[in-house]
Amino acid sequence: MTRFMTFFAAIIIAFAFIPPATAQEPLRLTLRDGVIEALPFALPTFQAEVAGSDGMAADISRVIAADLNGTGLFRQIPSSAFISTPASFGSPIAFADWRAINSQALVTGAVAVNGNQVTVKFRLYDVFSGAEMGEGLQFAGTASGWRRMAHKVADAVYSRITGESGYFDSRVVYVAETGPKDDREKRIAVMDYDGANVQYLTDSSTIVLAPRFSPSGDRILYTSYESGFPRINILDVATVMRQQMRTADGEMAFSPRFSRDGRQVIYSLANGGNTDIYRTDLATGQNMRLTNTPAIETAPSFSPDGSQIVFESDRSGTQQLYMMSANGGEPQRISFGNGRYGTPVWSPRGDLIAFTKQELGRFHIGVMRTDGTEERLLTSSFLDEGPTWAPNGRVIMFSRETQGSDGTTGLYSVDITGRNLRRVTTPQGGSDPSWGPLQQ
Repeated sequence: MTRFMTFFAAIIIAFAFIPPATAQEPLRLTLRDGVIEALPFALPTFQAEVAGSDGMAADISRVIAADLNGTGLFRQIPSSAFISTPASFGSPIAFADWRAINSQALVTGAVAVNGNQVTVKFRLYDVFSGAEMGEGLQFAGTASGWRRMAHKVADAVYSRITGESGYFDSRVVYVAETGPKDDREKRIAVMDYDGANVQYLTDSSTIVLAPRFSPSGDRILYTSYESGFPRINILDVATVMRQQMRTADGEMAFSPRFSRDGRQVIYSLANGGNTDIYRTDLATGQNMRLTNTPAIETAPSFSPDGSQIVFESDRSGTQQLYMMSANGGEPQRISFGNGRYGTPVWSPRGDLIAFTKQELGRFHIGVMRTDGTEERLLTSSFLDEGPTWAPNGRVIMFSRETQGSDGTTGLYSVDITGRNLRRVTTPQGGSDPSWGPLQQ
């Protein structure tokens, strides 16, 4: 085991260690709980391999560092502490200089800009063993896609150190909000996971709610009041073309989500004063009613394998969480704590369910096991709601509203340990986030 790996194991409060069969096999770590000390790393500004590439190299280096620092798992050593830096991307590494400033990991890279084409390459080193961690990688793309290449480098570094997949090269769809609290304009918008590159997909002529990415990230479901009643629209992200999902006149459809294969939509439908959960096959238009009670049943979410659904219902007299087969059947209640539960979302890993909880005048984002055990509240405020999972199941994003007539909305993220609560910077207010998959 290298000293670098020993350090990383030491800063994890709870981890699974599977001893290697031989000294050559890698250490495997499963992150489960909080971090008591962030891992120090050094990231000298990437080399400019072609004249005129300096600005792009600096921007890419900045985004990679921001991605890693933003996790709460890593701490960047400032360049003012550096004793030396590599003369070029291929130069030998003076590991003693990096050990002297207690850098545990070193990321080096180079950028070449040729017209509209950008090439980025990097290497990751375990400083104390003096060894490269995996092979160097190279990404190529257009100048407009430079942020994606930076996120891809950060994802690779994150994955090699933690053993988990990354989440930086992903997008989030949300409701962008402007105006006073009692007359707020809302638009569907999509952004990079860190709030950059915001694009507006609808105008503010009608109320829009609950946008949800498809598993492939190419389509978005959302609820629109364009007709005067809530109806579900399907929007193609690339073309911004939309179509309305078919429902009968007088029926109100809302809270939609795609199935894991993207072929079906599960949602709530209100008809005749009754609200139940339905499933529709997008190819055939065939509908299937999954619940049939006088209760209000909404906010359904599929399990990763598509076999089960978690949803909220007030059938017990208060708003609680239930689980049932994706084909319907008798649900089983899984929430039994004090307060009311809503907006459940299944983790991509399949092991946890995130939810909103209201208790004693406060709102919380929490997680629990799929059987309702090990409930943990991660946040607390006047109004936190609408959790959504990062693609790797490590981070949750949600919306927060401040109190009072001038209250504002914003997007926040938090680690599943409850640590590293952060505001996501957006041009205006934001609510109802839905985290999409890693981009291809």
